[in-house]
Amino acid sequence: MKLSDFMDIAHLQEIQDAFSEATGLAAVAIDANGNYITKGSGFTDFCMKYTRECTEGAKRCQKCDATGHGVYECHAGLMDFASDITLNGEKLGAIIGGQVLPNEPDETKFRNIAEELGIDPDTYVRAVKKVPVRSEKAIRAAASLLGDVVNRMVLQEYMDATEYKKIHVWEKEIANATETVTRIKVNTRELESIASKQTIMALNASIETARVGAAGAGFGVIAKQMGAFSKQSTEIYKKITEDANSIAESINKMNNT
Repeated sequence: MKLSDFMDIAHLQEIQDAFSEATGLAAVAIDANGNYITKGSGFTDFCMKYTRECTEGAKRCQKCDATGHGVYECHAGLMDFASDITLNGEKLGAIIGGQVLPNEPDETKFRNIAEELGIDPDTYVRAVKKVPVRSEKAIRAAASLLGDVVNRMVLQEYMDATEYKKIHVWEKEIANATETVTRIKVNTRELESIASKQTIMALNASIETARVGAAGAGFGVIAKQMGAFSKQSTEIYKKITEDANSIAESINKMNNT
């Protein structure tokens, strides 16, 4: 199952953008295979223009994106988070981000990281000084809040999509059942008509048997039996009609609920 099968990704993007704007934390959603399904919100030049643009930095970032969980320090010294997006026990993706500092940056530390990545240290330090600073407590609270909101949103949209499909099938089957009941009623009326004709024929046969006397005794037995069958058929058709009417009444109640 994919999030895009039932999820309004544009709505998810709006939630993500609002979260980033309110907290200063970056965020982006990925699917179960690690592919981005939303556009990044609040990402800084430090991460996107410098760290991820160099070969070694990109490699390390990909590893963090794939293995990071909860709130953690990324390879470049920032605080990141990753919250799984799950549905009925199945992981469908994750909401990841953060890219903020829990304290004012240590220039020496970031100069060393820049040298490891092959980035100009002065440029890297200037970029990291523009990264938002948030307390670790605030980072953890914000990450937890976003994860909870997104998972609730996913569950609600899945339920809405599932119920819509059920309702669509329900309406279709009710229509089919209504047509079937109509056909039953039509066929029953035709059978009732045939049964009435059988009754008349049996009656005529009985009269004719009485007129010819003993010579028609055998035919009289058959005529009597035809009359009995006709009566039984009429009773059965009556029960079928009652059942059809009961089904029709139930369908009308469901339609009007």
